[in-house]
Parts: sequence; C-alpha cells; structure tokens
Amino acid sequence: MAVIKPFKGIRPPKNLVEKVASRPYDVLNSEEARTEAAGNPMSLYHIIKPEIDFEPGTDEHDEKVYNKAVENFTKFKNDGWLVQDEKEKYYVYAQTMNGKTQYGLVVCAHVDDYMEGRIKKHELTRRDKEEDRMKHVRINNANIEPVFFAYSHNNELDEIVAAIIKNEPEYNFVAPGDGFGHHFWVINDDTTIARITEIFAGIPSLYIADGHHRSAAAALVGDEKRRQNPHHTGNEEYNYFMAVCFPDNQLNIIDYNRVVKDLNNLTDEEFLSKLEKSFVVEKTGTDTYKPNKLHNFSLYLSGEWYSLTAKEGTYNDNDPIGVLDVTISSNLILDEILGIKDLRSDKRIDFVGGIRGLGELKKRVDSGEMRVALALYPVSMKQLIDIADTGNIMPPKTTWFEPKLRSGLVIHELV
Repeated sequence: MAVIKPFKGIRPPKNLVEKVASRPYDVLNSEEARTEAAGNPMSLYHIIKPEIDFEPGTDEHDEKVYNKAVENFTKFKNDGWLVQDEKEKYYVYAQTMNGKTQYGLVVCAHVDDYMEGRIKKHELTRRDKEEDRMKHVRINNANIEPVFFAYSHNNELDEIVAAIIKNEPEYNFVAPGDGFGHHFWVINDDTTIARITEIFAGIPSLYIADGHHRSAAAALVGDEKRRQNPHHTGNEEYNYFMAVCFPDNQLNIIDYNRVVKDLNNLTDEEFLSKLEKSFVVEKTGTDTYKPNKLHNFSLYLSGEWYSLTAKEGTYNDNDPIGVLDVTISSNLILDEILGIKDLRSDKRIDFVGGIRGLGELKKRVDSGEMRVALALYPVSMKQLIDIADTGNIMPPKTTWFEPKLRSGLVIHELV
C-alpha cells in the first residue's frame, strides 16, 4: 500500500513565485536556460541548471557546478526567495492546458515503496542520468524538483480536492512561453491531512508518469543515507521524496513521434513497397493526416502524407508490449526496413513530442534535415498501468505527458 506523508515545504513568497518558477531541468538545454533566466537572479534555473552561472560551454557535470547549486539554494533561502512552512502539509497543484485542468496532490512518497516495487515504473533508466540527479539531490540535501505520479482515481480524494480548490489559491499564474495555467493550494487542516494519508494507505500502487530518473535518484539517495546512518530509525525525512500524484482518469498521454534521416538506401517507391508487406498503405495527399485509432500510423514522405494500418497478424493484442504501436513501428518499420536497431543510441533517428504538433514533423522533413516522419496514436493510461502492473517495460520514447510540472513551487528538504 502507498505510504505517504506531509512535509514542511520550502516555497517562494506569493509575490515572487513567477520569478522563481521554471520548467523542469531536463526539457531545455543550458543555453535555453541561460536565456530564460537572463536578468532574473531568482530563477530556479540557478539551482537546477547552475552551469548558467559560468561561461558558456562549462560542463554541467563539473564539481564546481554542483557546488554552485548548493551556494545558490542557500542564497535563495537566506534572501527570503524561498521560505519553509512551519508545519508539515500537503498541497494541491493543478495545471490547465487547452481549457482542461488536472488536479494533483503534492506529497512525500516512501523510499521503500520505490525500492520494493509499489511505486511502479514503465521505462528503463540510464545510470549516468541517475548519477547526475543523485549528485544534485545529495549535495543539496533536497528534492528541488518533484516527480510526476499517477494513482487509480479515488472518489473521496476527488471530493477532498474539490473542497480545497473552492478556496483562493496560494499561487495562480500562467507560465510564459507555453501559456499553461498553474494553480497551487496549501492544505493546513490537520484532519484533512490525516485523512489523505489514510486514503493513500489503501491505494495499492503509485505509477511513475514522468520523471523516472528523478524518482530513481531520489529513492537511491534516501536508501544511501539510511545505510550510512548508524542511528537510523526510519522516521528521518530522507526516507521520503517529493511527488505530485494525479488521478489516472484526469491524465492524457500525448503521442511521441519519430523522424528519420534516411531511407536506408531505398527509393521512395522501394520503401513504400516494403511497407505494404505489413501495412495497408493509403496516400492521403498534402493535407496533414493524423492517426485516428490504435495500429493506424501517419507517414510523411516527399511532401505527401500516408495512412498506414497494421495488418492482422502483425501484432498480438494479448501481449501488453507487442500490442503497442511503438513496438509495431519499431519492429516492422524502423528495424526491419530502415535498419534502426537501437532507439536509444542510433543517431539516424530523433523523437518529437506530440505537443509540437504534426506540423513540426513536416517542417523537419521539408527542411531536408530528415527524410521521413512517422506519427503514432498515443498510448493510453490503461496501457501504461497494465504494463507497469505486469512488470514490463515500454520501449524507449513511448509516452509524452503535458503539461510538464513547473519546478520551484515547492521543495522538500531531506533534513
């Protein structure tokens, strides 16, 4: 069962939140962060991407960069840009995109739940990325950024959240750039806090939606700290890490598409002919074609859009991995025809989040940078949960969640 607890969040004052809040560390590069933080010493990028405080080109993994994160985190607290709540609380964090709002509870999840598989993952993590975030957590002694969890929706939790959001939010702003709304409430009532903890204790599992590396890093540092503490009791703050938990019925996964640099020495005609072995191929013309159901794909090649529908017998609907369109396209198009064996390392392929729209695929092919684009029907939350529950792992670059969590609304210290 899911063990959670409230925590004494470290947060910006209401009048500073828009200056502090930032995008997550892993959705932009150093130069983009440098540009976004320009002229704003309060930007959280100074903590989560502290290489921006050094000369361009500075290695973000240099020891002095990690040390700068600590220096900046301390400065933010000393200068009152981040202030710790006096008591342990939960928080509601809501996000609005395209007129739809999803409501999450900000909690501390237990390290044991991650280590023992009650917090379930659907992606593999890379050790180098884990180690980078472990250093960041370790040296700051804090979870500066939250991870994004899902849980099987619960009617009583929905009612509790609905009552809380009737009050004026602590933070309420539209983020620059993406235009998404971010809304944040503080839960102060002890009875409500206790009941939230009790309800989660009856929820069997939590699911990592976004932030597999941050989850791994936070849990591994917590486990490391308790092994290093000869007086460990189990009540220490490092036994927990910060997460925003959303009910599964409020979340949508956006398509995650592919662009490829060449046709593996095939002509357009040869490539399309090979596709006909496993797909019903239909030219749809120059107007953008978007996949409309599972096992239907969109292909853009030489100024034309095509509908590809996988033929019966090319996939197994009873196999939670084999039924995924990302598996079908990886096996029957990228591997079998284009010779791309490893999606994680092959430099001929790139991935485009569906938030950018299919126009981005067209743009990258029309520019000559890429030769062909492939759009997929998005994975469902049910598929994600089924895969996690059966202990399976999705292929790389399968899910894309939007909107991303804004960092800097609240921080969890491990002491």
